[in-house]
Amino acid sequence: MSSIAVIGSGFSGLAASALLSAKGYSVCVYEKNDTIGGRARTMQENGFLFDMGPSWYWMPDVFERYYNLFNHTAADFYELKKLDPGFRVIFGVNDQIDVPEDFDQLCSLFESIEKGSASNLKKFMKQAEYKYKVGMSDMVYLPSHSIKEFMKFSLLRDAISIQLFSSFKNHVRSYFKNPRLIALIEFPVLFLGAMPKDTPALYSLMNYAGLKQGTYYPMGGLGKVVDAFKKIALNSGVTFKTSELIERLEIQNGSISHIQSNGRSIETDAVIASADYQHIEKKLLIKEYRTYDDLYWDKKTFAPSCLIYYLGVSKKVKKLIHHNLFFDESIEKHSEEIYKNKKWPSKPLFYVCCPSKTDPDVAPEGHENLFLLMPISTGLNDSEEIREQYYQIMIDRLCKYVEHDIRPYIVYKKSYSVSNFINDYNAYKGNAYGLANTLRQTAILKPKMKSKKVNNLFFAGQLTVPGPGVPPSIISGQIAANELIKHFKLKP
Repeated sequence: MSSIAVIGSGFSGLAASALLSAKGYSVCVYEKNDTIGGRARTMQENGFLFDMGPSWYWMPDVFERYYNLFNHTAADFYELKKLDPGFRVIFGVNDQIDVPEDFDQLCSLFESIEKGSASNLKKFMKQAEYKYKVGMSDMVYLPSHSIKEFMKFSLLRDAISIQLFSSFKNHVRSYFKNPRLIALIEFPVLFLGAMPKDTPALYSLMNYAGLKQGTYYPMGGLGKVVDAFKKIALNSGVTFKTSELIERLEIQNGSISHIQSNGRSIETDAVIASADYQHIEKKLLIKEYRTYDDLYWDKKTFAPSCLIYYLGVSKKVKKLIHHNLFFDESIEKHSEEIYKNKKWPSKPLFYVCCPSKTDPDVAPEGHENLFLLMPISTGLNDSEEIREQYYQIMIDRLCKYVEHDIRPYIVYKKSYSVSNFINDYNAYKGNAYGLANTLRQTAILKPKMKSKKVNNLFFAGQLTVPGPGVPPSIISGQIAANELIKHFKLKP
């Protein structure tokens, strides 16, 4: 039986491992941390259950498509609740936009803010829906080895019609003029991608996902989704080994013959690396087997890192809903400080997740579970002093908004930032989300899924195709598994 080693247990690694094992291969997942899930790990402290990373559940069809491969649906593993409002954008103490679950209500809301915008939103969303249906069907499941994959007439035509290489910023402003509406449309780009002017207009598909499909929450938190993926993998025959530090990939005749883990040499027939791409090449391979050098990575545009605070509060906090985006400062200035100036932001935007508004099981009775996240540039010095400085900025504005000082009621507090991403995930420069979806880093312009120097090494995850976010990571694992089978035709 051919053996396959999967490095990393994030969503891409979990998805790949289950598919390969279901095909009859002997699959072992090696995870450096002591729990499964990668960035989607959970943390339990003082009766609070914190999702450590992803907190948004968009594109439910991507999850369902994966579950269906194993004759399951999401309902087999967790209760999926549609949020209404889906999220809130806060521009000031008494200035906010609640995004309703109902699209007709959203159109009315837009019209109340900018005359004529309801009609424009419908046109914008019709295009976004088309992009979603094209982009998230056949196109997103392509390995993007070369332009030849897109040369089928329909795919080439679709690539042009979905605006794969035109500007998101210009696209949005051709429909809307009001800065608040523009901020609402552009926020997924800031948190997951790049500056709007550098992002393909293709990614208005994210607006279809968030504004038309809606925002969901798996009761029990995103950790329930990790549990579901792990259960599917285990039922398919996958073996998991945690606290396994992969030290080296041994090469013989251009292929990996063994992996070195915790001082042991383990024979393998192929490897899927779902851990950080740059780390795998730089630390586990000798120079002659690396596809990309230091200069390549240094020139890449990374999606943000972030400063996160996990807070347990011993009373209920009024005025917050599940997802709260504090956009009471300039989105353009914050974007420039992330991507251009690469410094700590002068007047940051930030996000507050309060899952205890929806889910009583994530906090003790009468308490609140808060997750504060501020997107920042990668590679920053994140000393405790700097973290605390920005914590005070966020908590000041949060308290001002809720019109109450919650500081005396904070019974648990933990920060997480650049150095933690490096230590826990070997993340290049402490990136949180992977490579930005810029015009020059889309599809075939991303780092390749198949190593150019090592015959049986494939990559999955947020530094390769299709990009950052949970649904793309799930898809990435599926592509990597299928490419391994197709290219090597390994017999189980």
